[in-house]
Amino acid sequence: MEKIKFAGENGDDIEFYVIEKTTLGGVDYMLVTESADEDAEAYVLKDVSKTEDAEGVYEIVEDETELSAVGQVFASLLDDI
Repeated sequence: MEKIKFAGENGDDIEFYVIEKTTLGGVDYMLVTESADEDAEAYVLKDVSKTEDAEGVYEIVEDETELSAVGQVFASLLDDI
């Protein structure tokens, strides 16, 4: 499993394991977890980068409608694995 590092809002580094990636409606999403354990909590991150950003900018998806739609795509992708 790929492991990536993000800079948190307060400057701390946060590491996530990437479970899956997808693009929906032209927007990139990642399904990540803080631990490689199967029972770990997962998060959906959305790429909110602008073209002038030197690095990718991601935020946790909190909108229930968006989360449900992206969650269904990830569920389908994970069923194929």
